Amino acid sequence: MKQYDLIIIGGGQAGLSVAYFLRRSNLDYLILDNQSKPGGSWLQTWDSLKLFSPSEYSSLSGWGMPKTEQEYPSKTAFIAYLTAYENRYDFPIQRDTDVLTVIKENDLFKIETSKGIFYSKALVSATGTARKPFIPNYPDREQFIGEQIHSLHYRNTDDLKNKKVLVVGAGNSGAQILAEVSKDAFAKWVTLEEPNFLADDIDGRHLFAQANDTYFGKTDTVPSSKIALSSIVMVPSVKEARERKVLHAVRPFKSFYKDGVVWDNGDKEPFDAIIWCTGFKANLDHLTALTVIENNQVKTIEESTRSALEPKLWLVGYGNWTGFASATIYGVGKTARQTVKEIQAFFNTELGPL
Repeated sequence: MKQYDLIIIGGGQAGLSVAYFLRRSNLDYLILDNQSKPGGSWLQTWDSLKLFSPSEYSSLSGWGMPKTEQEYPSKTAFIAYLTAYENRYDFPIQRDTDVLTVIKENDLFKIETSKGIFYSKALVSATGTARKPFIPNYPDREQFIGEQIHSLHYRNTDDLKNKKVLVVGAGNSGAQILAEVSKDAFAKWVTLEEPNFLADDIDGRHLFAQANDTYFGKTDTVPSSKIALSSIVMVPSVKEARERKVLHAVRPFKSFYKDGVVWDNGDKEPFDAIIWCTGFKANLDHLTALTVIENNQVKTIEESTRSALEPKLWLVGYGNWTGFASATIYGVGKTARQTVKEIQAFFNTELGPL
């Protein structure tokens, strides 16, 4: 069985970003990806999804996304870009390979997969969050007889036409899905707090810059309480929904009943379907046997993506605990670059020059 210097688990934007910075190294590495084609978690998003930054701000390191006809690229356009990015740099990727578990054996990582066993000296986990959708535990949710789907499984409104639908969640996914569903169904929107809509002239490029300044304590031209990476960008579909006066959210219900939800005042309201736009958790199940997971995170060394408990393991693309905005297209490159520097230093110092 071949032994690699490094294996990257996950061929989405985080895994590709790490691979880009590995190109000039002498490391023998392989990407294991569970998809049958390029695209990572973007393959599981809804059909009409729009990125909320122009193409030049929706690019991975080294090669910019070609300009698209529309200001904000579609899901299809971004997947095409990821495909071309892979081809451009000819990354070593093995497809259709589910990583089942990772263990340590004779100071190597033994990676058990649906396509056999792989060994590596070091490991990057870049599996993201798409396989771990989060749904809050509302009382009596199991009693509801209608349809419940997470945004991960929502595609379009084909099965929702003229139905009564409750969209739950205040982020960009909630706003974009509400905007679409409300055209074909009777939609209602639930958020924990009043949604934070950005000004029409602030999109993802400004949002990231402002959030970055706030995170690192720099002077901010926009009050930090008014801007965050979870703020809603007014892409065309959301602007159109605003014109239709459907961007009105109410606070959460207190429980479910058989036909719908029970509001705080005791009123019952029936719904045919619930769409949960409530986010994701890090997909770390494959690392369970390494005993490095605590509260669904892996503790990393300060200002590093390197595991504090397992020095040959790095984690990229899961969110701020693996580098500020590392779960975003625009933010993952900085984290990936630093990760590869650390990996190369590790091999040169601890395992000897390559």
